[in-house]
Amino acid sequence: MFDGTPGETSGGRGRPNRRALLGPAAAITAMAAALTVFGPTGGTADAAAACAGRPVKAVGLRGGELHLFKGNGYACAVTVADSAGARRQMSVTIQARGGAPAGDSGVYTQRAGPITVYSGTRCVRATGAISGSSAQTGWVC
Repeated sequence: MFDGTPGETSGGRGRPNRRALLGPAAAITAMAAALTVFGPTGGTADAAAACAGRPVKAVGLRGGELHLFKGNGYACAVTVADSAGARRQMSVTIQARGGAPAGDSGVYTQRAGPITVYSGTRCVRATGAISGSSAQTGWVC
């Protein structure tokens, strides 16, 4: 017997229930609307995808940017190159006031990090470098 359960056919004719098709159609419509309004992601969205929390500071440096995020008692930093390309020396360091610094350094094509530290309500600072060009956020509270 037909009771309206999604995926069940109506009347035994082998046709899908209209309500079962409405869910996926609504989801596709919502995704299309989001792309229309917000557009495709890129650039700083790469940094946002790497770190949780809200962006609190971004500092430019030759060849890229240093991004600092904070949220739920944690802080995260990432150094992102302007464009992927040749491998180059990159680094990122983050420190909560009173805590030990944590970092990532190496030869990368796109980004160094993300590095996350517990900060609680303390101020944090981050430093990033790409091929000898460096930048600092200073203390962010």
